[in-house]
Amino acid sequence: MLLRLKQLLTSKCPRCHKGNLFLNQWYNITSGNKMVDKCSVCGQRTELEPGFYHGTGYVSYILTVGISIITFTTYVLVTGYGFKNKELLWWFPFNVLLLVLMQPWLIRFSRVVWLTYFYKDDDQYHQTHS
Repeated sequence: MLLRLKQLLTSKCPRCHKGNLFLNQWYNITSGNKMVDKCSVCGQRTELEPGFYHGTGYVSYILTVGISIITFTTYVLVTGYGFKNKELLWWFPFNVLLLVLMQPWLIRFSRVVWLTYFYKDDDQYHQTHS
């Protein structure tokens, strides 16, 4: 479980957990989302079929809603403001700015989660290559 979490957070191949899935770092705005065609270590393809990553919008949406709920709850608990106060409107621009700044990372993370979800871990590969 911890190996899978590390693989997700470091954007590594879901099969060997060693090869990089992206060509550049996430903060590279122009080409940060360019993926390799296949893993350099084990040869696992990163695009299983044409249009494979269209479903990452669902993952990104779930992550965005989760982050918004966390920031909203934190804002209410820290400031003590509720729905009746107009000061709650300060949370909204902060949340929008945070989500816009996190978007490059969220796009990449959504792709890694999507690929990992559809990839069945190969125990035979790990036994022969460990």
